[in-house]
Amino acid sequence: MGVMHWFKRGWRLFWRRSRLVNEEPLNRVSLIVIILVDIFILINVFNGLNEIGRWPLSPHQAQPCYPPWQAYRQDTASDREIRFLEQQISLDPVPQTAVERLQESSKGKLGTISPICLTYAAYQDAVNRPLNRERLKERQEKQAQIQSLKATNARIRQEYDSALLEQLAGQPPDQSINLVAAAQAKATLEANNRQIAALNNEIAALERAILQEANSQAFLQFLGEETTFAQLERQYQHSQFWYPSLQFVLQALFLLPLIGVALGVHRFGDRHRHGLLALMSWHLLVIFLIPLVLKIFELLQVGALLAWLSNVILALFGGLAFLVRYVYILLIPAVGFGLIKAAQALFLNPQRQAAVRVQKQRCVRCGKRLQEIDQYCPHCGYLQWMPCPNCQQLTYRHLPYCRHCGAPLKSQ
Repeated sequence: MGVMHWFKRGWRLFWRRSRLVNEEPLNRVSLIVIILVDIFILINVFNGLNEIGRWPLSPHQAQPCYPPWQAYRQDTASDREIRFLEQQISLDPVPQTAVERLQESSKGKLGTISPICLTYAAYQDAVNRPLNRERLKERQEKQAQIQSLKATNARIRQEYDSALLEQLAGQPPDQSINLVAAAQAKATLEANNRQIAALNNEIAALERAILQEANSQAFLQFLGEETTFAQLERQYQHSQFWYPSLQFVLQALFLLPLIGVALGVHRFGDRHRHGLLALMSWHLLVIFLIPLVLKIFELLQVGALLAWLSNVILALFGGLAFLVRYVYILLIPAVGFGLIKAAQALFLNPQRQAAVRVQKQRCVRCGKRLQEIDQYCPHCGYLQWMPCPNCQQLTYRHLPYCRHCGAPLKSQ
């Protein structure tokens, strides 16, 4: 019940501060202008968050060789070595080497490329040399010839019956609609098959030439190093674990100065009764807090806390990973409760709240209705009055000035 009361009071406070200037409602034109400003600022805040979120190197950027290396290790086909090497060779010359591309991708970023992947890229560059590119182009041409010969054979086989009927009917060869005559079909198929076999042998020779090169063998030997791959895998898993948290820290550092400035300006405007300044700064404060809250919940779903909880629960309860959700169901309300308490302390202005309650003849502390003769609240026991330090007459607590002499008061 207490939480619902805080929620309702917080919602009323939020709504009042979002549309009132000195307790007066905004006109529609001003409200539209403020909403448009809010949308513009919110778009720029999220753009800024996206930009700063891309500042640290992601796991795929810091350890870019891990996914293809892992895929190579998981490939069990007999021709995986030649297929892998062919993937490292570009048919056309590239303006940058693989090492240069990695170094370029890390410029202006937070973090460094794994030295293992730089070594991997150096092996790529050694394999991706002009002679191997020519071999791949030649192989591509021979494969195109094989496809053409196979298509010709398929057509001959389809037309064989028709050509045989033409021959039996005595139709002249120059009037035939078929590719070859029936008598020549078998010889043509055999010749084409011999040519296909020869081309396949030539392709195999080209692949062996690529595979048997010293650079290729050195690359494959590097890929077979278990210790090196295990080290890379640990680096990749470490990056995956901490990357969301690092993103959140940087995005929070981007938002916190904006939140601090907006909060300071709002308190200044509220304290000195600058209604429009207080309203605008309140809107900015809400706009800066919305992305922060969203990022907190995003971190809770994919960040280090979830990974840590998952590891703990898996270690304690085996495969019962769904228990993580139970922990979150209990944790999130506790976090929400703490945020509500913090919001109450930060955003509720005791002087403004007391002024409204005094006008309505309510307790300045709990808000319950009082009688005119009540000095203490019968509901919470709070003393409603304090002696003025200037005239010593009793005046209201939490109001800025004495009701008798007008001297400024310190809130008590």
